[in-house]
Amino acid sequence: MIDITLPDGSVKTFEENVTPMDVAKSISEGLARNVISASFNGTTIETSTPLTTNGALVLYTWKDDEGKTAFWHSSAHVLAQAIEELYPGVKLTIGPAIENGFYYDVDFGEHVVSEKDFKTIENKMLEIARGKHDFKMRSVTKAEALALYKDNVFKTELIENLEDGAITFCDHSSFTDLCRGGHIPNTGIIKAVKVLSVAGAYWRGDENKPQLTRVYGISFPKQKELTEYLNLLEEAKKRDHRKLGKELELFTFSQKVGQGLPLWLPKGAALRERLENFLKAAQKKAGYEMVVTPHIGQKELYVTSGHYAKYGEDSFQPITTPKEDEEFLLKPMNCPHHCEIYNSAQWSYKDLPIRYAEFGTVYRYEQSGELHGLTRVRGFTQDDAHIFCTPDQLDQEFKNVIDLVLYVFGSLGFENFTAQVSVRDLKNPDKYIGDVANWEKAEQAIINAASDKGLDYIVEEGEAAFYGPKLDFMVKDALGRKWQLGTIQVDYNLPERFDLSYKGSDNELHRPIMIHRAPFGSLERFVAILLEHTGGNFPLWLMPTQCMILSLSEKYEKYSEKVLNLLENNEIRALVDHRNETIGKKIRESEMKKFPYMLIIGEQEEKENKVTVRKHGGEDLGMMSIETFSSIINEEINKTLKSF
Repeated sequence: MIDITLPDGSVKTFEENVTPMDVAKSISEGLARNVISASFNGTTIETSTPLTTNGALVLYTWKDDEGKTAFWHSSAHVLAQAIEELYPGVKLTIGPAIENGFYYDVDFGEHVVSEKDFKTIENKMLEIARGKHDFKMRSVTKAEALALYKDNVFKTELIENLEDGAITFCDHSSFTDLCRGGHIPNTGIIKAVKVLSVAGAYWRGDENKPQLTRVYGISFPKQKELTEYLNLLEEAKKRDHRKLGKELELFTFSQKVGQGLPLWLPKGAALRERLENFLKAAQKKAGYEMVVTPHIGQKELYVTSGHYAKYGEDSFQPITTPKEDEEFLLKPMNCPHHCEIYNSAQWSYKDLPIRYAEFGTVYRYEQSGELHGLTRVRGFTQDDAHIFCTPDQLDQEFKNVIDLVLYVFGSLGFENFTAQVSVRDLKNPDKYIGDVANWEKAEQAIINAASDKGLDYIVEEGEAAFYGPKLDFMVKDALGRKWQLGTIQVDYNLPERFDLSYKGSDNELHRPIMIHRAPFGSLERFVAILLEHTGGNFPLWLMPTQCMILSLSEKYEKYSEKVLNLLENNEIRALVDHRNETIGKKIRESEMKKFPYMLIIGEQEEKENKVTVRKHGGEDLGMMSIETFSSIINEEINKTLKSF
């Protein structure tokens, strides 16, 4: 007999070789009908896997992220089978589940797949799914695996890197694939599928290796859920920041300037400036001092910090000068520069904490295939700050930064978020620099601060930065998509590498602890996410133009200018549309450009020294004085902009 511990802490005793599905049935038939995946002692297994030892079992349904992962991974197998049957001679490579759906990378050889083929692939997938074929895992020898894939160089490469005795295949229907496991019970659970797109993808992400075709898809246990998802995709297209950025005249790109290097137009530059001023004001209250550092630094600076080893080989190459052996790099991070600013003076424990902040532009050479609007660029501006503090100050300083991040989120309408404590991958210590004891202290400090602040957080192994653990904020936008926004990191390593010190109360030199923080992350990515979250309808305090003055004809131009001056005196950002166009066209264009308010001016308004107010979206607020309108604007801003 074996003891199985369930998530609620209860322990049930079963015969040896009981399966997760058997356990589910012992709890309720309803649970058994919905269970599609499981994990045992932290390892993903099949619902049909025999359990032979005592351990902790977790059962997953479609409602769980782990359940969706198994569902979509299994669907990738069905996609691969459909492709193999429709396009003889293709070479399959890998097909993982992703955040929303799955993909499979395929060498199609002479075949060409485009959008017109999607429906055929979907129909074949559903035909296979209706067969209710069980997913079955089996172990094979390395020789057997190599024999099966002797004509597939991609699978052969994968197998050659695996150890004999640890290789498994997954079978369903007449299809077999190299796979570690983690599947739903059978294909019949898949009721709705959609092939979303195809794209080029280099084998193993290496542009020096063959280019494959990546087929993206998604699947659901109900047709209704697929329909809802497709509606969400349509809404996402409308909110695409690249589309809105063009419509709202915020930013552009130029091939002559270079890929991944955004150009901010006047309205976008004004938007950035407001975001910067908003954070600068909060930082000033919190005791930060602004610094400015150059866009380049000597190569040795980044060798010392460890950034050259991390980014150097795959980033912009060194800049040489007429002086022999002198090399500079475009800076990949601001922190080495801030360390040198700290090092420019002698500090006492009485001076700490020191808080340096900078809107510093950094550069990283992202592959061209990875670039995407403002969310993935080669040059971006971080709202960077670094706090140098004593061990006794670490806890409070970290909590103060959490408060700052929450203030930013609240003022910009990001109310739905969770926190993620990102720690080391203990199985791959070579990925990180620094002393193990310092890592342990830093990780525990973050967990303690997150707990004390009452954050809803999870701990994720392997997601730490190479120099220290961090607290990441995972924000859910208006469409339910998750984004990583805002990060706080504890670093014992750079102070060691740069030999930073302060004189303690004992008159001895001590190492400060360094906190890295960036509530926005990068202005580029933050603006992109904010655009898609709000659909371009930014909070009123942030809007480049808060109201547009629309005159019925040129006769009211003088009064329109008077209204504009009065609004500007009340610090309300407004423009006048003087064009000789119909009022209907002016309103339609103002709606499209997302102006929050429209002030319509005609004979009656001029006569009574008032304006007629129309809100974005069509709500008519009627005629009112400029003073009344100004108070409406200020009241709305005060509601949105949180106190700090």
